[in-house]
Amino acid sequence: MSIKIVTDSTCYIPSDVREKQDISVLSLSVNFGLDSYLEEEMEYKKFYDRLSKSDKLPTSSQVSLNTLIECFENFVSIGHSVVGIFISSLMSGTYSTALKAKEIVLKKYPEAVIEIIDSRSNSMEMGFAVLSGAVAAKAEKSLERVIDSIHYVIERSRFLFVPETLTYLKKGGRIGAASALLGSILRIKPILTVKDGIVTVFDKVRTKKKAVERIVDFFIDEIKEKGLGQVVVHHINCELEGRELAEFIKGKTSKEVPVISIGPVVGLHVGPGTIGIAYYTKD
Repeated sequence: MSIKIVTDSTCYIPSDVREKQDISVLSLSVNFGLDSYLEEEMEYKKFYDRLSKSDKLPTSSQVSLNTLIECFENFVSIGHSVVGIFISSLMSGTYSTALKAKEIVLKKYPEAVIEIIDSRSNSMEMGFAVLSGAVAAKAEKSLERVIDSIHYVIERSRFLFVPETLTYLKKGGRIGAASALLGSILRIKPILTVKDGIVTVFDKVRTKKKAVERIVDFFIDEIKEKGLGQVVVHHINCELEGRELAEFIKGKTSKEVPVISIGPVVGLHVGPGTIGIAYYTKD
C-alpha cells in the first residue's frame, strides 16, 4: 500500500495541486461569536469584507480530534501509511491533537504507521514541505525518504511578509503591544517572518513599499547564494498588488511565480492588505 500525505487548511496549497498530488487537507475553523465556519468552505473575499467591518476579532479553532481520527483510520484500515504535516504547534493545537489521534488509532490498528510532523510554520512555507513529501510519496519512495524530503524543505524555507496595519496583530496578541504602538506612532512597517514556530520581526522600515523592496532584495541575495527551490507570492485580499510583486520577481528570476491568497485562519491575525513571499532554497 502507499503513503498518504495529510495536512491542514492553513497550507493554502491550490486545490488543483492538492488533487494532482493526492494531498488530504483537514480544515481549521473560524468563529464569529457563536457562529463557526470551516475555513475550507469559506469564500475569502466575503470573510475579509466581514472582518474589516467587525469590531471584535474572530477566533480560530484547530482541526477537531474526531476529524483527525476519522482521516487516519480511513487510510490505515486499508493498509496505507500516513504522514501528517501540520501548522506550527506554537500557533495552533492541531499538531498536538494529531498526536492524540495517532495514539487512539494505533490502539485499534497497532501495526499501522502514522508519522506526525510539526511544520513550525504555516501558509506555503508549510505547503512546500507538504508538496515535497507528496511528490516523494507519489514516486513510491520509502517512508524514510518521504520524511527526509519534508524536513529538507522545512530547514530551507522562509516566509517574509509585511502587514498593511498592525491592528490585527495587536488585537490578536500575535506581536507585543509595544511593537504595535511603535509602528502606529512612527509609521514603521515591520517585515515579519516565522522563526522557531512563531511570528517575529525580521526587519523594520519606514513604508510598505520599502518593506516589499527589502523582502525582494533579501530573497534575491539568498537565492544567488543558495539557489531557488520554489517561490510564491502570498497576499491577503490584495490580489492586484500580489500580481505586481509576482511579475517583478519573475523579471528578476525568469521564473513563473504563483500568486496565492492567504485564508481566514492565518489572515485574521495579520489582516487585509498583507503581502509577502514564501520560498525555499536548494542549499
